[in-house]
Amino acid sequence: MPSGSTSRRKVAIAGVALSDCGRVDKATPYALHAQAARRALADSGLDRSLVDGFASAGLGTLAPVEVAEYLGLRPTWVDSTSVGGATWEVMAAHAADAIAAGQARAVLLVYGSTARADLKAGRRTANLSFGARGPLQYEVPYGHTLVAKYAMSARRHMHQYGTTLDQLAEVAVQARANAATNPDAMYRTPVTVAEVLSGPVIAEPFTKLHCCIRSDGGCAVLLVAEEYVRDLAVRPVWVLGAGTAVSHSAMSEWDDFTVSPAAVSGRLAFEQAGVRPAEIDVAEIYDAFTYMTLVTLEDLGFCAKGEGGAYVEKGRLLRDGELPVNTDGGGLAACHPGMRGLFLLVEAVRQLRGEASEGRQVRRTGNRLPELAVASGTGGWFCSSGTLVLGRG
Repeated sequence: MPSGSTSRRKVAIAGVALSDCGRVDKATPYALHAQAARRALADSGLDRSLVDGFASAGLGTLAPVEVAEYLGLRPTWVDSTSVGGATWEVMAAHAADAIAAGQARAVLLVYGSTARADLKAGRRTANLSFGARGPLQYEVPYGHTLVAKYAMSARRHMHQYGTTLDQLAEVAVQARANAATNPDAMYRTPVTVAEVLSGPVIAEPFTKLHCCIRSDGGCAVLLVAEEYVRDLAVRPVWVLGAGTAVSHSAMSEWDDFTVSPAAVSGRLAFEQAGVRPAEIDVAEIYDAFTYMTLVTLEDLGFCAKGEGGAYVEKGRLLRDGELPVNTDGGGLAACHPGMRGLFLLVEAVRQLRGEASEGRQVRRTGNRLPELAVASGTGGWFCSSGTLVLGRG
């Protein structure tokens, strides 16, 4: 919260949980929402009657009304912001502001998707485009798919700064290495740079392993006002700062393909938290594609613009590396059921609490637990960004 403020309450993340994830063939998205919500409330030790705020997106005709009804909740504060993968960081920022201002006492964020199971069962098809209305109508006729947009921006970074395919592949290799110690990760077998580069091309320069996996799964995060922290069953994690930003819809309106909106949301979040990127112990970054990780690291200030390729080398992103990134394996290896941003918050909280699975828990100098984490979500094709700085209670 803003420094020097006396009228705004502090806000803590009180409970986090995953639903069943990976390959979930016998559950509906609603069931995954409910499973994650129950587990997050149980994690916090608080009663569901405390929840007066609810946020959800991506399911139903009137999200979050339908999901709240399914969960038996009647919230007086709601949010259905939908900006792609960054949705959950943006929602968390909204929820933190609402709680701090006294508009809600406890806000539950919930997500669930059976994207993989639905595709396998023929209940849906893989989409190549988000649609052909509005500004998008000028790009769709040329076959400019979602993957192609990311691939084109990656190629621009390679041309402008000399970033190599090997460096992009390193992001996938280290994500898989982190996933190896996560029992909930969908893919845990190590891969090499050569294996990443030799895979089938999806959209040049991306091969299959440059791209996120398709999975089922859900998760939930409960945020509460500071006066309820004393009743928690777990250590609180404080929301120290948040920032949001949007960039473009049409690629022709994107000023610089090598700069994501995280350059703005990150700066705002760090300024509000009063910390510097160099103080961060662990980072959870949206990684639908390897390039997303690399350019977001630059834009958050962990390295200079154009130096992301060199930065991701030499194991820097591993659990015991200089800056552990996507410690659960991320969307490249652990779980990616669609809008993954809420999973970033779950993993960041678990790391700050010291609750990550054996071999996955980050330890810094002197065997200490991490004290500061950043979670940064990206939506669309670098269209939106939400960044939160979290601190251990």
